Amino acid sequence: MTISNERRTDHFEFGIHTFGDVTKTPDGSRTLSQPEVLRNVVEEARMADSVGIDVIGIGEHHRADYAISAPDVVLSAVGAATERIKLISAVTVLSSDDPVRVYQRFATIDGITGGRAEVSLGRGSFIESYPLFGYDLSDYEKLFEEKVDLFVKLRSEGKVSWQGETRAGLKNQEIFPKTDHENGLPTWIAVGGTPNSVVRAARHGVGLELAIIGGAPPRFAPMVDLYYRALQEFGHGQDFRVASHSHGFVAETDEKAKEIFYPSWADLMAQLGSERGWGGGRPGRDQFEQEIQHGALFVGSPETVADKIVRTKEALGLTRFGLKYGNGSLAHEHMMETIELYGSKVKPLVLEKLGDSALSGHADRTASV
Repeated sequence: MTISNERRTDHFEFGIHTFGDVTKTPDGSRTLSQPEVLRNVVEEARMADSVGIDVIGIGEHHRADYAISAPDVVLSAVGAATERIKLISAVTVLSSDDPVRVYQRFATIDGITGGRAEVSLGRGSFIESYPLFGYDLSDYEKLFEEKVDLFVKLRSEGKVSWQGETRAGLKNQEIFPKTDHENGLPTWIAVGGTPNSVVRAARHGVGLELAIIGGAPPRFAPMVDLYYRALQEFGHGQDFRVASHSHGFVAETDEKAKEIFYPSWADLMAQLGSERGWGGGRPGRDQFEQEIQHGALFVGSPETVADKIVRTKEALGLTRFGLKYGNGSLAHEHMMETIELYGSKVKPLVLEKLGDSALSGHADRTASV
């Protein structure tokens, strides 16, 4: 059976993503509390809705430097504070959660908000949730594969029977609440670039979301081609969506954007490098400039960021682009400014540059940067 990724739009979509990074005041004199950060995220979502951004993605982490560990709860608050913006996890770490409960929670959000909820499933870029919830990292692959399999079956919203090794089986169990979507909750699998993960998304007949956080975005083009070939081989057709997610920041000028964004970016990269054994210390401005010019950072004026989004959309055949607008200690006030510019300036520029191709429901995978 072909499972279409419903609620597709006939236009290119613009998203913002946040993990609820614990931020500082603009002058760097104080670190905000996690409750303050959570309230700020709702305010940021309200701004995004008001300037016409299409989607907000809320990520899940279980660390001191991020305030959001329950994205579905935050999305409920965002849904109550907004009118039209779509609400998606970015991502739900399904490996350390229960597919039934995840489906129920997001179906509830979907019902309350009039059909605005989506789910992006992933294994997470950090591993803290595994020991926190009592899972063994040696089961990393099995946990995700089995739980995705069950989640996809739940999308039928009928009686489900399922058997696996990572949770108790189901026998003719029915899940509530139902949604008003023909094929259940709109669902994506988030992928960091491994072919097996791309094929998994195609096999299960869900959207593909590419996390492009390093290197040139066009290098992911073979992954998109693999996704569409695999969809065809699994008998799902071609009517599916591809999204990407990258870090970025928008200001009035290129120089202002770089000056504001660089310190928090460099500090975060140094921290992650130390944790993950990359080494090298705090990256310099040359490396930062290289990531903007040729890599995965979407940093600059509205014109600069719009041009890069257009090139990325055409290289990968995207139907949605997500800007991860928070970055380490970057102040809430700066994030509010970038959200306003992204919606009021970047989005119109991109749509103007794309012209008719922004209205295409199918990915153009033959374009190049």
